[in-house]
Amino acid sequence: MGAVSQARDPRTERLRALPSVRVLVEAVGDRAPRWAAVEAARRLIAARRQAIVGGADEVGGDAIEGSTVIAAAQALAQVSLRPVINATGVVLHTNLGRAPLAPAAIDAVVEVARGYANLEYDVDRGARGSRHAHLAGLLRAITGAEDAVVVNNNAAATMLGLAALAAGREVIVSRGELVEIGGSFRLPDVLRMSGCRLVEVGTTNKTRLADYEAAIGPDTALLLKVHRSNFAIVGFTAEVSASELATLGRARGVASMIDLGSGALVDRAAQRALGLPEEPPVAEAVASGVDLVCFSGDKLLGGPQAGILAGDAAAIARARSHPLMRALRPDKLTIAALAATLALYRADRAGEIPVLAMLALGDGALADRAGRLKVAIGEVAGIAVEVVACTGMVGGGTLPLAELPSWAVALRRADEAGPGADAIDAALRSGAVPVIARIDDARVLLDVRTIADSDLGTVAAAVRALASG
Repeated sequence: MGAVSQARDPRTERLRALPSVRVLVEAVGDRAPRWAAVEAARRLIAARRQAIVGGADEVGGDAIEGSTVIAAAQALAQVSLRPVINATGVVLHTNLGRAPLAPAAIDAVVEVARGYANLEYDVDRGARGSRHAHLAGLLRAITGAEDAVVVNNNAAATMLGLAALAAGREVIVSRGELVEIGGSFRLPDVLRMSGCRLVEVGTTNKTRLADYEAAIGPDTALLLKVHRSNFAIVGFTAEVSASELATLGRARGVASMIDLGSGALVDRAAQRALGLPEEPPVAEAVASGVDLVCFSGDKLLGGPQAGILAGDAAAIARARSHPLMRALRPDKLTIAALAATLALYRADRAGEIPVLAMLALGDGALADRAGRLKVAIGEVAGIAVEVVACTGMVGGGTLPLAELPSWAVALRRADEAGPGADAIDAALRSGAVPVIARIDDARVLLDVRTIADSDLGTVAAAVRALASG
């Protein structure tokens, strides 16, 4: 009998025809790191192999173009954390890194990052120094506090203050101030992690001084006030001021502390000039007489992520010497950026801080910027481009009732062939420099309050590129 011929599976030939990893890596050349080229080649070949085995038709062939490998390799090589353009109108956008730094702060970071620095070295004495000394003097001068210390964020400052003043003992807090901050972190949890026992007083909307007085017992260590920086209670309300708590604490031999959250260093008059609801200034809280005031460095202060404790020298000494400080202390880059930012306040140059500059922008300047952006964009096929009035936000869990009147360039579908708002938004996010906008009423809004003049060209180019997408 002759040999029985068997039909050859066409998939076998297609699999054999797939390019090797070596060939695809050579196509990438020096346009991406070799490790990225190898990984991209392996992934593309594996994906095509899986498609063939799964019965995919040979539509367009099984070839893997060199440009495809290059794009995939470059995408792999790109670091995850990268600059974006904030076109949302939310000035302190937590997801986008909150406060952009002032040029002076950026220069200070670069200067200490390029080499060694006297982080914990006293140059004058030729001996070991303290990293906390670089900021304490500036903070004393600006806030009026006897002393101050810095940690890596305000939640850390709150935890350190509680642990230093009240670990193992009771902390009295108004029920209306048991806040939850970003990422589902709740004040009762922070208290517990600090080793303190929570004693709640008053009601959600009303707490009186007598409530605190009645709750003080032999195991009470601290009276804590928490500023409601990320929400508001309105209507039939009452609360106890920081100065009242401080006076009560001194009379009863109990420490007092206020968590301000946002950390406004500008006074109330300056806040009114910005058209913002008034936020308790740090200097005012310090002057109330409480032992500790804690606040953020990267919100209304406009600096890097940091938490700051300012107040009574003895209370700060306890915080500075607490074992938690080792885990919470800031690094040299944070110290450099914060010191440079604080120096701007001390020199009456706070207007150079981007957050304050953005908040101070008036209607005329915003309308002009939006008009310039529209002109730079020009006409885009399938997309209607118009200048519209809108409303932004301060953000960052700050000034929840504040609305920021602004202007934006609105992008919407002009005809059935044009992209919808979701497609426009996705395309803007996919660029080399992602443009993060917001969608409102089937329109993509590019709020110009948070778009720097220097970025208008980049945003315009990203919009014009939609026509080719």
